[in-house]
Amino acid sequence: MEIVVKGRNTEIVDRFRSHVEDKLAKIEQLAPRAQRVDVELTHERNPRLSDQAERIEITVRDKGPVIRAEACASSEYGALDLAAAKLQERLRRARDRRKDHHRYATPAPVDVPAPASDDTTDDGPERPVPPKRPGESVEAQLGDSPVIVRQKLHEARPMSVDQALYEMELVGHPFYLFIDEETRQPCAVYHRHGWTYGVIRLDTVVATPAAAAGTATAGQVSEAVPTSA
Repeated sequence: MEIVVKGRNTEIVDRFRSHVEDKLAKIEQLAPRAQRVDVELTHERNPRLSDQAERIEITVRDKGPVIRAEACASSEYGALDLAAAKLQERLRRARDRRKDHHRYATPAPVDVPAPASDDTTDDGPERPVPPKRPGESVEAQLGDSPVIVRQKLHEARPMSVDQALYEMELVGHPFYLFIDEETRQPCAVYHRHGWTYGVIRLDTVVATPAAAAGTATAGQVSEAVPTSA
């Protein structure tokens, strides 16, 4: 299992890199199929946020869903401890789910035609170039404004609403984008309050031979409540 440690607005010293490797050594026990673990340390330069100056994001990549955890603290070691604890809990949850289902079959990825490349316009500013490889992220300034836009490319494979809710919890995000395996519609599940979730569907279908006929109303919102806690 490969552990890759990188920093944003900071340098990674050898002592901390070794500590990360020791701290994450138990991942192989909880996720024996894990191939790579990405650890990103971000330093917040704003002195008003000194209690959250260091943010750690840990991402585990294997043959199943991506599992991620992040945390902030005043030191990189404190942030690592918090993020590692969250990660281990999500890895245990994923392991228990695999035991319950015995074997999880990954659907074939959707073949979405790539849009034509057009990075610039004749009389406008240069457009941000989107990432081209899954897992890759790029940042670019929005025109002459101080706004920075970060884009990240994810693999799109059809799944059920239940599976999308499960994978959203594994990465610790308040929303999750996916393609519905029944309707082939691009969808987003999101957390509302308590054990209540929402599903937003786009009035279109992914252009594949297996795409289902018929579409839903544009911007359709529905409720999705998990069957178990």
